[in-house]
Amino acid sequence: MTDPTSVVRDRALDLASDELPAYIYDLTALSTHAAAVRAALPRQVELYYAAKANPEPEILAALGPYVDGYEVSSGGELAHVSKAVAGRPLAFGGPGKTPDEIAAALELGVERFHVESTYELGMLASLAARIAPRTRIGVLLRFNLALDSGSLSGSSLAMGGRPTPFGLDPQEADATVIRFTDGSLPQLRLLGVHAHLASGLDAPRQLTVARSVVAWSQALARRHGIRLAEVNVGGGMSVDYTAPDAHFDWAAYGEGLAQLCARHPGLTLRIEPGRALTAYCGWYATEVLDVKQSHGEEFAVVRGGTHHLRTPAAKGHDQPCTVLPAREPWPHPWPRSEARQERVTFAGQLCTPKDVLSRRVPAAGLRAGDRVVFAMAGAYAWNISHHDFLMHPRPNFHFL
Repeated sequence: MTDPTSVVRDRALDLASDELPAYIYDLTALSTHAAAVRAALPRQVELYYAAKANPEPEILAALGPYVDGYEVSSGGELAHVSKAVAGRPLAFGGPGKTPDEIAAALELGVERFHVESTYELGMLASLAARIAPRTRIGVLLRFNLALDSGSLSGSSLAMGGRPTPFGLDPQEADATVIRFTDGSLPQLRLLGVHAHLASGLDAPRQLTVARSVVAWSQALARRHGIRLAEVNVGGGMSVDYTAPDAHFDWAAYGEGLAQLCARHPGLTLRIEPGRALTAYCGWYATEVLDVKQSHGEEFAVVRGGTHHLRTPAAKGHDQPCTVLPAREPWPHPWPRSEARQERVTFAGQLCTPKDVLSRRVPAAGLRAGDRVVFAMAGAYAWNISHHDFLMHPRPNFHFL
């Protein structure tokens, strides 16, 4: 939704100017949403949270009652998440794992690795033999599957189905599985297949991808006379910044996954949403510093900008926002600048024309000192931003 919840609105208006910008998270709204997602999924489907979307400890803890574990994609995430939600199951994924990162994961007791290449598989086996010789480490082989041309249509970001650095090539599948069946990798046990192929897919396309990945995995298992107990179909559930009220259809997705599970009894499906869980619980609140005219258009310069909230620049969209008129009285002796037109473009403080948060927003009467609250800032926001450009102060954080 675009409008902030009541607690977020009140906090945004109560904060002093020097306490802005601020990220404000409604943890109650997050818990309610996560509970609804979990309720929509069948029991055979495990829900892992992709920590890369938003790794704030308070966010990780709030999701705790509703997720089966957390997916981490670096040594830094591994250390951070294992401390923030100690004792919870972790899956270690991502390309380019270093020997030190794999060793750290093994020492922490991580027993599920998403392996991205045959080289990584050999490295994991060697390190596991030295660090965890009494444990058979679980492996999901990540494959860059080439599905039919329509399966990934409409995605905002494709990680598979074309040449990418992610996962093993499907042509390596049979030879890699043989390494498990011929005893070459006694330190490891093949749990199943991982295939995160795209982001930004709606429920019908997500289900098409899931069915295709499961079918491919089961065919692989039959060829080798083995059982693959797990299939991870990844995340990437659609979040539409142009239509903030049009949420991913979790009910339809859950029904489709239930039908898929019924056709494959004993198979554990796993999903790893990130953005679709946390995007809606966060807001970036700031203050209008100036309103100015330029070549027939009006611009509002706000505290902060895309060095705090990089999402609109990274995805090329306008961040949904709400204007909150400032509480009176105006504390300064100089007059307030004011919008003369119906629409205003919100820009930040950076010395680049790319520092734009939202264009041509209906904001008649906007004045310096008014507050602006940017919605859908709960994922891939602060944690992907170029924080130190121009060395502006960092935002404050509030967890309500």
